Amino acid sequence: MKKIEFFRHCIDDKDIERASAVLRSIFLTTGTEVGEFEQKFAAYTGQSHAIGLTSCTAALHLSLIALKIGTGDEVITTPMSFCATSNAVLHAGATPVFVDVERETGNLDAELLEAAITERTKAIIPVHLYGQMCDMVKIRAIADKYRLHIIEDAAHAIEASRDGFSVGQLADTACFSFYATKNITSGEGGALTTGNALLADELRMLRQHGIDRGAADRYTKRYEHWDMPLLGWKYNMDNIQAALLVGQLERIETLLQKREELWRAYEKAMEGLRDVDMLRPAEGARHARHLFTVLVPPQKRDQLLWAFQNRGIGVAVNYRPIHLLKYYREKFRYREGDFPMAEEIGSRTISLPLYPYLTYEELAYAVQVLNEELNR
Repeated sequence: MKKIEFFRHCIDDKDIERASAVLRSIFLTTGTEVGEFEQKFAAYTGQSHAIGLTSCTAALHLSLIALKIGTGDEVITTPMSFCATSNAVLHAGATPVFVDVERETGNLDAELLEAAITERTKAIIPVHLYGQMCDMVKIRAIADKYRLHIIEDAAHAIEASRDGFSVGQLADTACFSFYATKNITSGEGGALTTGNALLADELRMLRQHGIDRGAADRYTKRYEHWDMPLLGWKYNMDNIQAALLVGQLERIETLLQKREELWRAYEKAMEGLRDVDMLRPAEGARHARHLFTVLVPPQKRDQLLWAFQNRGIGVAVNYRPIHLLKYYREKFRYREGDFPMAEEIGSRTISLPLYPYLTYEELAYAVQVLNEELNR
């Protein structure tokens, strides 16, 4: 039986050597390597400031805290995401308010935004699902009209752009993930970007307990007493993570091109398949090609998942809608039917293997299994 992993990272020998050099050094925590990665990541995303963190969840949480969003406030977001998006709102003390998604892309439906805004609304968190940017021009216009902050959840979308704008350029902050299955990875890790220098300074303190001097300043320079102007968290990226990321960031366009080619091969191989549908990227948008998902009949979805696994193919569900998870159902009394588009996608979606090391033979086998099992 063939064995096709759901994901394989693209860490190479040079990345490992760079991380090994950090491990052979004295300084492992936030230092020179993190600074190098932040500089290069800011340049790649077209932002003035990048801040390395432990996760995208940390980036979302700190963005909310730095923008003074908390108890009594509401934050509009999407139910079609990983639960971390709305969990971060709860961690900040605010209340997530869900808006349904577009059928074509799975992204937050900007046409429904204004109806969800109340006097307590303080921010919008659009999620760029699977690598496709939301309609940020429209969302920015609505945010300006109501004086709302925007925090982009770009965990899937480092390389994405739309309507002439890259991720983060129309937001207060953009939040990124370097989790084990992401397009570039350090196992765990994240970052946020911003064009606001004052906000960036505050975020750098918030990521390390709220103190005003990082470990590199305290231990590699002339000692000066530090202070704690803010109550912060322990969210700082370390040099080991940054060392793994720097080389991948340098190769990010090459890796994207390979995933693009595989994506096109999937589309061609699936032409004419019965009972299979796909989400459609917006016209003219640059898709980050993070997850390749198909939509199948809901009554067949779970059987297909098990069939893929039984035949050696790794698959995933991205995602069951957040509002139907037990915690959210019990806390907020959500029910089936509240967000029908998100529920339709959540009941039909399967993510297939997509990564640069995937071979065309493996891709063809995954499509073959899908076709055979659908017609069984």
